Amino acid sequence: MLSKNNFAFVAAFLVQVFYGVTFTFANDVIDGGYIKPYGFILLRLFGATLLFWLFGFIAPKERVATRDYFIFMAAAFFGVALNMLTFFKGLSYTTPIHASVIMVVVPILVLLMSAFILKEKITSIKVIGVILGLLGALILTLYGKSAVATDNILLGNFLVFINAVSYSIYIIIIKQLTSKYHPFTFIKWLFLFGLLMVVPFGYTELREVVWVTFTPYIYFSVAFVIVAATFGTYILNPLALRQLRASTVSTFLYLQPVIAGIFAIMMGSDTLNTTKLIAAVLIFIGVYLVSKPNKKVKAV
Repeated sequence: MLSKNNFAFVAAFLVQVFYGVTFTFANDVIDGGYIKPYGFILLRLFGATLLFWLFGFIAPKERVATRDYFIFMAAAFFGVALNMLTFFKGLSYTTPIHASVIMVVVPILVLLMSAFILKEKITSIKVIGVILGLLGALILTLYGKSAVATDNILLGNFLVFINAVSYSIYIIIIKQLTSKYHPFTFIKWLFLFGLLMVVPFGYTELREVVWVTFTPYIYFSVAFVIVAATFGTYILNPLALRQLRASTVSTFLYLQPVIAGIFAIMMGSDTLNTTKLIAAVLIFIGVYLVSKPNKKVKAV
């Protein structure tokens, strides 16, 4: 049976697996013209919110402090509304590989914010891990050129960067909630608030969807984004944060370019070479170093 720490590492890893393959699934749905970005986000949030509230009925009943609702709203803005709006819109302009690589700025941002806000200790080993992971990710950026003439890589990358910043702030915010509430308690409110924030942006686009044009693959892609990449990841992340430092959990994002690349190869849209293998090794070493426990601190 897995220890709490090992389970936390598995949870953090699964989050990146789900996110890594989602780049391809979401991009296929949006670029294929089946659902526009904001409409997809509204559909994603509606489905996930429904699941969270349904499962919330079997979760432990906890009373939420009135002041914490304001924290929920802030987390909903940065971790749901702004995070998803900028990511999906950015993904419609850039490529899955570019988007996955840009997300690796999150560990650096979280590491810095954790030091100033959460007072987490930054060791030299963790700094080396961040640098190695970033180096590996930067190598992968050389292999993210788009074959679609209408792509606006610069704008898309900028929007994904905003997404990365908002996600970093979200990680810091929920770190303060994970020890206080069961994940279902605050996530169901998080998504309800986020859903209300996104409705004005996605309502019109969702109404334009022609459902009869969906292929089985598109139905599967949409379902995966809702169930695994949203419901699953937003449950697993708080579970990981209960045992691991915010900076450690965020560093697992370095795995996204690797997973996204492997999945792209499996789907026949990319190839493997020595340079990419070297980049992958650097990323894995970076994650390992940052996730090593501090000698004088029990928490990872």
